[in-house]
Amino acid sequence: MKKFFFGILCTLLFIYLAGCQSVSKKIEDTTAKEEKELNKWLNKPEENLKSFYGQPDKIEFLKTRNRNYVYITEKYKIKCERKFEVNQRNIVVGYSSKNCF
Repeated sequence: MKKFFFGILCTLLFIYLAGCQSVSKKIEDTTAKEEKELNKWLNKPEENLKSFYGQPDKIEFLKTRNRNYVYITEKYKIKCERKFEVNQRNIVVGYSSKNCF
């Protein structure tokens, strides 16, 4: 009887650990997909960015005279924030992404 319960316990533990590993893989895949999507905007004109995402929710002016266009969306009550840095020539030169999937 003890062997039976031990076998069930080991099986459940294995399933639990495999599930955690699966979630980590999905997060890594989603992050890589987001990175690939945002990389497409580097060295593109500001107008292309605005035509795709619309007007930014916020514009932050930086000391370097560049500006960050901030786009905020919400999915499942989680706020996704994407920032695109645009230089003085209106070209996207950088980006960051937080909580986007």
